[in-house]
Amino acid sequence: MAARDGALTGLHDPAPTADLLVQIFDPVGRPRGTGFAADPEGTLVTSHEAVDGAARLLVRAGDAVTEVTGAAITPLPRLGLALLHTRGLGAPRPLPVAAPRAVGRGAYVRIAAGGWREARVLGTTTVTYTASDGPRLLDGALELALGTAGTDALRPGGGAAGGPVLDAETGAVLGVLGTTLHTAHRTAGFALPLTGADGPLAALLARNAATVPAYGADLNLAGAARLTAAASAPRVPAARPERVPRAEVTRHLETFAAPGAHRPHGAAEATEWAAAEETKAAEGTEVGGAAVLALVGPPGSGRTTELAALAAHRAAGAEASPTLWLRGSDLLAADPSLSAAASRALARAAVPGGCGARTPVASGMPGTPCAEDLRPERLARVAREGGRPLLLLLDAPEEMPDASAERLPEWAAATAAWLRTTGARLILACRPEYWERLGAAFPRALLYGPGTPAGRSLPPCVALGDLSFDEARLVRARHGIPDTALAPADARHPLTLRLLAEVRAECPEPGGRPDRHEILSAHLDLVCLRVAARLTGPAHPRGTAVRRLAAHVAGQVHAAARRCLGPGQGALDEASFALLFSGGATARPGAGPGAPARAGIQVGGDWVPAVLAEGLFVRTGDSHRFAHEELGDWLQGMHLDVEAALDALVLRGASYSAASRTEWYGAARPADGPAGSPPVPPAPSVPPHRIGPVVEALLLLARDRGTAELTYQLGRLVDALEVLMPAEPPAADLRPPPGTPLWWALRLLAETLLRVPDATPYTAVLDRLARRILARYAQARPVPAELGPPLWEAVRLRAAERFDLLRRLVVTDPAPGAPGDPACPRFLDAAARLLTADPAAVQPQLTRWFEDDRPLPATPHATVATAAQALLYTHRHGALDHLTEALADSAHPRGEELLAVLAEEEPSAMRRAVERWERDERPARRAAAVRYAPRARAREAGRALPHRTSPALPAGAATR
Repeated sequence: MAARDGALTGLHDPAPTADLLVQIFDPVGRPRGTGFAADPEGTLVTSHEAVDGAARLLVRAGDAVTEVTGAAITPLPRLGLALLHTRGLGAPRPLPVAAPRAVGRGAYVRIAAGGWREARVLGTTTVTYTASDGPRLLDGALELALGTAGTDALRPGGGAAGGPVLDAETGAVLGVLGTTLHTAHRTAGFALPLTGADGPLAALLARNAATVPAYGADLNLAGAARLTAAASAPRVPAARPERVPRAEVTRHLETFAAPGAHRPHGAAEATEWAAAEETKAAEGTEVGGAAVLALVGPPGSGRTTELAALAAHRAAGAEASPTLWLRGSDLLAADPSLSAAASRALARAAVPGGCGARTPVASGMPGTPCAEDLRPERLARVAREGGRPLLLLLDAPEEMPDASAERLPEWAAATAAWLRTTGARLILACRPEYWERLGAAFPRALLYGPGTPAGRSLPPCVALGDLSFDEARLVRARHGIPDTALAPADARHPLTLRLLAEVRAECPEPGGRPDRHEILSAHLDLVCLRVAARLTGPAHPRGTAVRRLAAHVAGQVHAAARRCLGPGQGALDEASFALLFSGGATARPGAGPGAPARAGIQVGGDWVPAVLAEGLFVRTGDSHRFAHEELGDWLQGMHLDVEAALDALVLRGASYSAASRTEWYGAARPADGPAGSPPVPPAPSVPPHRIGPVVEALLLLARDRGTAELTYQLGRLVDALEVLMPAEPPAADLRPPPGTPLWWALRLLAETLLRVPDATPYTAVLDRLARRILARYAQARPVPAELGPPLWEAVRLRAAERFDLLRRLVVTDPAPGAPGDPACPRFLDAAARLLTADPAAVQPQLTRWFEDDRPLPATPHATVATAAQALLYTHRHGALDHLTEALADSAHPRGEELLAVLAEEEPSAMRRAVERWERDERPARRAAAVRYAPRARAREAGRALPHRTSPALPAGAATR
């Protein structure tokens, strides 16, 4: 595009400026000036001379005209500027305002004066502006060198006043033209800057930076958000419209991502945080609070869904926040920190041409990103200065290469230092087993979380599990799933509900009440059928032939699951994936290669596009994984040899006597091998986060071979604990390093017991485990957190068996302030929570504790019996009528004591009980009515009675 007389040929036509500029007129149609939009709401910026003395103005944008009067005009005479607030104008596209910076002498700019013209900056100067209320001096005005035609276009009254001056490279507004500005020796045009302002203009400039992207030297918050969104787009999963917000998780994520420093939770973390802040302040580095949040949960709990929802929330609306999505597969073995992966992701968002390309402003493009814009450090600085810290979302860090995983401590330390320096924040979503190792590598003072999850030896994090009852009910309603369509153990699991909805969409009225195993199996069948339908095309209906091809697809999926069990991260490399799903690998073992052909279906060709299109696998880096991690674990568990896996991970070839086999199995189990057979050699190191297939294999044992087989295998793990747990641990608590035999034994045992749909058949295992815990307590040895109260509270048992175990274990509760974790969960607290949740079912169980007079070491002068009595009294209001019946059924002196107290303190409830007992045919009930009727009725009538002391709750017992 050639230049002529300082103007750009082809840009004099007002049409190219119609969507960028507005014209301002007085009420009779005389031109007053020009303006431009600075935000999406239609706030216009112009010069003060365009509005000076006017109470009513007309603004035209294209063919639309609107009137601006009164408060919609904001004059800023001290700055020589004015703001116009328009509504319904269909305002032009807003222009970005340049960042505060010095404009070099000789820099090229474009001005809007009778069309777009080119000018050069001669420097800055102080000018005089004479308004209707008198003259004033304005500092920092840009002095512009123009051609003759340009100088003529800037004559007063010509309508050029208020036009923007744009940086020729970035397209950002450097200033606003004035036609009545002058100096003692006027030799050029002048423009007033938009920097150094306060009040309404400062608020507008902040809105402009947050909503109108600029790049290059003028990179702003909106530009940073646009760049991170472009870099993230290929990887961010689409937000599911049927997702139900999880209030507690959302609160933590939004609180962490919001501006401001977040102090870590806990006294120890706060002390470390304060010391770290002092060190950083002394070193001159960035001072802030928690910078890392881990969203930790098992597969299928919705980790990726919650991250995607957060990313969508931050991208919504005009004022987006810089958010960069990464996956563990984006990391390379040589990466020193997360910043390297962030740099590569941003490089993918680069626009061809780079900054410096002289893009015509009239095209509406404010410039293009340059290499400097794509540095995460610069984006983080711009985001921090804009009040919205750069947020990095790292999904599935388990996918990072093996070599990177081996140097996690160095990687985490370098990432932590980078986060501290730049002010960026990191949210990662992973399995608990992975966070146990990765979280320990981060400085604890940087970690955000409500505390260590109960029953887990984990660093602070935000735990993600099943949906709440209300959330699950809403999910089922949105999917049209009846509340009775699932077993209680599966009715709140996010992925199970989602997959069941997909299956029901194909089979709206499935019979029975499917469990998780059946739902996963049905989903796999459905996806394989869809793949087969894609392969055969629309010419073949879903008949026998297509179902036969679907069976071949399923066979290859199972083959893929077997290959994923090998060493590594549970993924298939490109070559293996292509081999399994190529046209030549269609027949399952034992089937001739001509079987599909006999069905009249052509099965040659590449299956990979169909398999990926149906979402069975996803590409991550240079490998392929099952799209649903839980489905992948389940499939791999089908093909895992449990006996060999436990030998390799935990038992290391240890042999067990026939008596041990009989004890756990109920009968002599066939020998595993000849006597004196050599021990199993150590297996290759298995990453702890690959625990999923092993747990699934254990669960499938009970389903496929009966509960006796699983009882035997769990018994082996219980017996192994006695050998693996050290007698003299170095600390007050016992936290085995991830991946050690003790770690595997504890996690496999706890995870399996928590996930069996009914733990009643494994009461013998739990009984043996309780005896192990009591024995260690008697020897003053610590017990791992995995075997603490949360396990016994959550395992699916009948109330009678659960409370018998809790009764035996409650004596091991630590005293408040005892060495170790002061927030350590206690068995008495677990009993209190269970009582609060279901008082009618729990009250009769606690009355059975009245016979247990063992002292509670954690609570002086209290016994198990008095603790039960105190719990029943404290939580009596949940079901008073049930409590009186349970106490009467107990026929125990402690129950009589509590009934006497209730007669004084709850006379109405006792009166109702007496009325029931008077009509009861049982002699004991009628006798109780005779004993308590006078006291209850007298108390209810208000007559004073001798005071009875209420049972005292043991110190520190739960009262919630």
